[in-house]
Amino acid sequence: MVGDDGARADGLILRRKDGRDLRAHYRLETGPDWCVRRLHFAILGTEMALRMESDGAGTWTVNRAPAPALNGCLDLDIQVTPFTNTLALRRLELAEGESADLRVAYVPVPELAVSPAEQRYSCLKPRGPEGGLYRYEGLFRGFTAELPVDQDGLVLDYPETFKRIWPL
Repeated sequence: MVGDDGARADGLILRRKDGRDLRAHYRLETGPDWCVRRLHFAILGTEMALRMESDGAGTWTVNRAPAPALNGCLDLDIQVTPFTNTLALRRLELAEGESADLRVAYVPVPELAVSPAEQRYSCLKPRGPEGGLYRYEGLFRGFTAELPVDQDGLVLDYPETFKRIWPL
């Protein structure tokens, strides 16, 4: 849900990889600038959970403790959902040919050991009524993918991770 005060998402992740099942739930809130303000992430059927809060200017707490290693991170990237790519793309609103390097709070799953990570987004085709296309580079892991998005900036296909099969 997107409103004047920001966006809210309530997501359920069901995934099978290497013969292992993952069931997770997250609730995420942003400010009107698309910067994450709150995240609650839980791996269902376990005690593993994560709570994060940000002032929207790059200061974070993780499980209610200050997280100075994340200072300067405006964006959040949860490994198993492309929704967090949408947040950065909407915040940046890159024009065709523009790129931006980001330092993000990266959440690996199932570990939930948050750390800063370097990423880059490049606009190949700006988001419009027919969607758009962006290149994502995980500079911290040498990964690159082209991400097609719909008119709202939601990722349609993330190679080897996600493919939307149901229209909204």
